[in-house]
Amino acid sequence: MRTIEEHLAAALALAQPLATHEVSLDEALGLVLAQDITSSTALPRFDNSAMDGYAVRAADVAAASAATPVTLTVLADLAAGSAEEPEVWPGTTARIMTGAPLPPGADAVVPVEHTDAGLDEVLIERPAAPGTHVRRAGEDAQPGDLVLAAGTELGPQQIAAAASVGVATLLVHRRPRVAVLSTGSELVPPGEPLRRGQIPDSNSYLLAAAVLAAGGDPVRIGAVPDDAAALRRALESQQGRVDAIVTSGGVSMGAYDVVKEVLAAEPGMAFVQVAMQPGKPQGLGTLADGTPVFALPGNPVSAFVSFEVFVRPVLRRMRGLSDLGRFELTGIVVDGWRPPPHRTQYMPVTLELGEDGWLVRRAARGGSGSHLVAGLAAAQGLVVIPVGAPDVQPGDRVRVLRL
Repeated sequence: MRTIEEHLAAALALAQPLATHEVSLDEALGLVLAQDITSSTALPRFDNSAMDGYAVRAADVAAASAATPVTLTVLADLAAGSAEEPEVWPGTTARIMTGAPLPPGADAVVPVEHTDAGLDEVLIERPAAPGTHVRRAGEDAQPGDLVLAAGTELGPQQIAAAASVGVATLLVHRRPRVAVLSTGSELVPPGEPLRRGQIPDSNSYLLAAAVLAAGGDPVRIGAVPDDAAALRRALESQQGRVDAIVTSGGVSMGAYDVVKEVLAAEPGMAFVQVAMQPGKPQGLGTLADGTPVFALPGNPVSAFVSFEVFVRPVLRRMRGLSDLGRFELTGIVVDGWRPPPHRTQYMPVTLELGEDGWLVRRAARGGSGSHLVAGLAAAQGLVVIPVGAPDVQPGDRVRVLRL
């Protein structure tokens, strides 16, 4: 029986960052940067006002107060984007808007609310020390500074940073395209009538959504019956078109385990047992053309946990990321349970912030039962209980993968 670490290492060995291509900033959200972005200029590019007000010489307003305001002549009106450069001499000022370049001679800005808002002359009612309400050139970034490092996942703030240094296109890794299918002659598309023995296909939707949430592009094939020829056709239809294939079901020891029947003969495939609960039976490897295949168990919670532990890290590596795991936190158990003796357990839990930290409760009454898909909907994390751990007791502190 493989350890989780051994199986994850085998899964990651199948993946490398995908090829790169250039995209516009409009297309970059969620992609992973493939090269460093440095600033070619200072940011801000020039000294500018942080407030709507008046650009002044600090020495001129040093004695200003509400009782004894200082009168200055307004010699210009500077909006953001203005290219004017009026020089502020002693006894003068320029009305200025937020973001407008600070005019020569001025070294501070007095907010409009500390004045009478005059247009030809203005009464200044408060002093302003040199640098007050001035954004200095280069205080955000200097020429040559690293703004975004290769391997950064691009969110709104990263895209804004790229735009701010004048970058219009970005070199990024391609999203992994992943085919998803579930197997089982009992599976029927949701919403269709069911006869005895049939159930709605939830796994193909579960795994397609998981691929999308992990940053990939899913190709949901849907349910394939327990028929070797049908499965072969489904797999062959995706060769050369996708970066990975994820299946669910048909990997155990049953008489109709069609995934194992079809793929066991592939030289690059292996079907193993992994010391985890749920998710013990696993298939992993490549098709003849090198396409990675993740053959996951068919029970929904098993499929979900298996995806989280093995497939999601691989997709993140394909995207060009180095941080492959989930964010982890320490939780405090509210209701205890008995873990399996010889396997690492992944328990779906809910999370609630209490006075002493995060409180965790089992998401479903049945705990980590592999069939409890409705209870899985409430899960906000997975508690990881290591092999050989004693019974989990209320008050125990446990490791939680935040979903």
